[in-house]
Amino acid sequence: MAAQAGKDILLKISDGAATPVFTTVAGLRARTISLNAQTIDATDGDSAGRWRELLAGSGVRSVAVSGSGVFRDAASDAAVRDSFFAQTARVWRLVIPDFVQLEGPFLVAALEYAGDYDGEASFALSLASAGAVTFTAI
Repeated sequence: MAAQAGKDILLKISDGAATPVFTTVAGLRARTISLNAQTIDATDGDSAGRWRELLAGSGVRSVAVSGSGVFRDAASDAAVRDSFFAQTARVWRLVIPDFVQLEGPFLVAALEYAGDYDGEASFALSLASAGAVTFTAI
């Protein structure tokens, strides 16, 4: 994979329909995607040399996404805000061009608005996976 521009990572939210239509949420200036796997310690008195042993394939996997920027329009702002206040999982799509697309249900775990008197209003959000997330190479 060649180097990627951070500005090319896209964050999209579905309309909630059975056949979803995705809308790009915003002009994100900073984004982070964290893939996590909780481990389960299976070490016991018979573990070789008392080294820790982890139980393979048994941990809980999750994806966390955070970003900040400026909303593109009132419709994308409303979609994110509605998702936050309803606290229902919506299908989100994260696209890293020429690398991978992640898609699955996420809850809006945090939503913040800010602004300086001489600048634009901005937002920050955090998403937490709420089910299986698929990874598709692109």
